[in-house]
Amino acid sequence: MNLKQLPGLCLIAISTLLPVMAVGQNVESNLQNEFAKKAIDNGEQRVYVPSKENLQARKEFEDKRFGIFVVWGFYSVAGQGEWAQTRSNIPFNEYTELASAFYPSRFDAKDWIDLFKEAGAKYMVFTTRHHDGFSMFDSKYTDYDIVDATPFKRDVLKELADECHKQDFGLNLYYSHVDWYRDDYPTGWSANEYANLKKHDDVPYESYYKFMNNQLTELLTNYGKIGAMWFDGVFDHRRDSMDWHFPEQFDLVHKLQPACLIANNHHRQIQYGEDFQIFERDLPGENKSGFGTAGGVSELPLETCQQIINGVWGYHVNKMNCKSPDELIVMLTETSGKGANLLLDVGPRPNGTIPKPAAESLRGLGKWLNKYGETIYETDKGDISGNWGSSTRKGDRLFLHITHRPGNELYLPLGCKVKSAKMFIGGAPVKFDQWKHGIQLQLPEATDGEPVMVIELTTSK
Repeated sequence: MNLKQLPGLCLIAISTLLPVMAVGQNVESNLQNEFAKKAIDNGEQRVYVPSKENLQARKEFEDKRFGIFVVWGFYSVAGQGEWAQTRSNIPFNEYTELASAFYPSRFDAKDWIDLFKEAGAKYMVFTTRHHDGFSMFDSKYTDYDIVDATPFKRDVLKELADECHKQDFGLNLYYSHVDWYRDDYPTGWSANEYANLKKHDDVPYESYYKFMNNQLTELLTNYGKIGAMWFDGVFDHRRDSMDWHFPEQFDLVHKLQPACLIANNHHRQIQYGEDFQIFERDLPGENKSGFGTAGGVSELPLETCQQIINGVWGYHVNKMNCKSPDELIVMLTETSGKGANLLLDVGPRPNGTIPKPAAESLRGLGKWLNKYGETIYETDKGDISGNWGSSTRKGDRLFLHITHRPGNELYLPLGCKVKSAKMFIGGAPVKFDQWKHGIQLQLPEATDGEPVMVIELTTSK
């Protein structure tokens, strides 16, 4: 079969790609059959077949359901968010001088991981390099990094990696394809939009591409097991014909660490080499942010990144409008109900500490997860959702997360038979009537003060 005849397919059974493997032969081949995908890049016959380690890593990633996104760099010194250089119109030479003032004296990797675990998170995504081009790790391919360009002289990524591995906490890495610092980065949308950025219209991409691949090799060689590479920056060349050479770059990542997952924050359909799909400030299938129009929802693992401080990712001294624990709990249940992981952002201060409002909200979320985590972790997308809330499933158990009580009764048009219903905490029975196309629940009064009522159904599924 000519692959060019199948431009609309995102998934294909591994038995089609590798006839010598019998579908259902063993657990691995079943995983291959479920997850293997093919993608055609620029009309070429290019097939991506994930490794067995990669497929297993996808399942483990989905089971975690909750991670912390750490957006941190020396831009925190300006206290105006991660886009401070552009949106505050800081002259290029003055902006780079801020690096010499970056001294996170109170940074403690153990404090961070302890807090994230207390919040109930299972992994973190750390910004190794944002759009300003500054590397938050020790790189021999640039002096514009935290060890060479700041008085701190410490590799914070190494310290975080060591602590993550010590505490068995997942470590994923963010890496931007945009660079506002280097002279070999081709001019994109951002340089044309902001007058304080340098323009390089005729530079060869090969030099910059080699630099990125050298750094990616460092990241995937020097810091132990990396769960995923989280790429960003396609927005800078969405309006021109820039060829990023992603297939070759993603092949490099998978060669260095076969189990390392790849995601690219491009808001498009899944491309060659990608292992999970990102949704920015949106639930899968929704489009409140304006980014969710083109990509659809794939069959790959899903992750939605959200802000804990409304309106910013990096530290912003004027914006501390933090989501409450109750808001985070509802957000997590809604995200899990869509079958996606919640990646919740925090922006550390320039001294290396997590802002107190964010830390308090995270701890509040963690207290709820201590009680209700079984209804979130290692669950699948639920059978049903609505204005009342959402659901998650684990085998024959369906967990209802009721965030907006519709009254004393709740009708659910379920396609499965319900054998029993009870409160998740305490196990008190919940009365219900079974109808031909669903059930009518008699909702008990909420007395525990929790923002979400959790009811467990045992079903025929």
